[in-house]
Amino acid sequence: MPATRSRTENWRGCLQNLYERGGALEITLPRYLPDGKLSGAEENEESQLRNLIWRVRIMNLRDDAIFVEEASVLGRKIQLDPGKEIIAIIAIGQNRWVFRTTIDAIEPVPVAGGRTMMCLRLAMPDKVERCQRRNFYRVPTVGLRLPEVELHPLLVVESAKSVEDAIRAIYAERRDNPVAGRIGPDGVQREETETFPLPIVGPGTKTTLLNIGGGGVGLLAQPEDRGAFESERLFWLRIDLGHAHGAPIGIVARLRHTHYDSAQRLYAGMSFEFGHNPEHENFVVDEICRYVAGVQR
Repeated sequence: MPATRSRTENWRGCLQNLYERGGALEITLPRYLPDGKLSGAEENEESQLRNLIWRVRIMNLRDDAIFVEEASVLGRKIQLDPGKEIIAIIAIGQNRWVFRTTIDAIEPVPVAGGRTMMCLRLAMPDKVERCQRRNFYRVPTVGLRLPEVELHPLLVVESAKSVEDAIRAIYAERRDNPVAGRIGPDGVQREETETFPLPIVGPGTKTTLLNIGGGGVGLLAQPEDRGAFESERLFWLRIDLGHAHGAPIGIVARLRHTHYDSAQRLYAGMSFEFGHNPEHENFVVDEICRYVAGVQR
């Protein structure tokens, strides 16, 4: 029996091993179309929200439940409501298995030192499906659309402040004067979008946002784009959550670590930087929370 098939059939053992090593699940909210149908990865939905994926540590396992820490960003808990459907990914090396589950409850779980931690209690699935190695998070029954991140080496960090301030002003204007879209010459309504000037940066490249953690993101770059990470450490990111959310979020991030997969794609762990503009931190957290609220509606 091939090793990958064996692991898929023994996914509970893999999940147990991941828990015993202090590992994490990756979780996200499914995206739904305006008619209430579940969105699929193969559909070209430029106006739809993207999937943000959180890495959350597995805190306990039972035969009927998986307990994971609550998702957070920059120290703020992300509100995920009991009863909501969740898509979860078991990631071990370059192998990934995906399953649907629900948040049954948010409840305390004992941790070290006699303390307790509030955790999401997820229903244990009956089965999982294996992701394709070359197309992350794409399986026949679960469609995920990950955000695109435009990345530029940031040459003068101070130049980012005015652009970040402009982004916040545009978002504030949209909230005060919402415009769903413009009617084009062909009579079709299109989403309202904005563009910003860039800070003082080098040439850009496209990456994919694989996951978001407490203080940063994990990005995936294709082999031909790896050179962007070879000599620079500080970057300007434009994170596109989909036109339904609004303009892309601009943010400064520092490269912390990298590794390669078997296809020679580069995984880059980035931490957000706000020392030059502390106001921008609350804005980023607020917008990510607003994104989550929009997906859960």
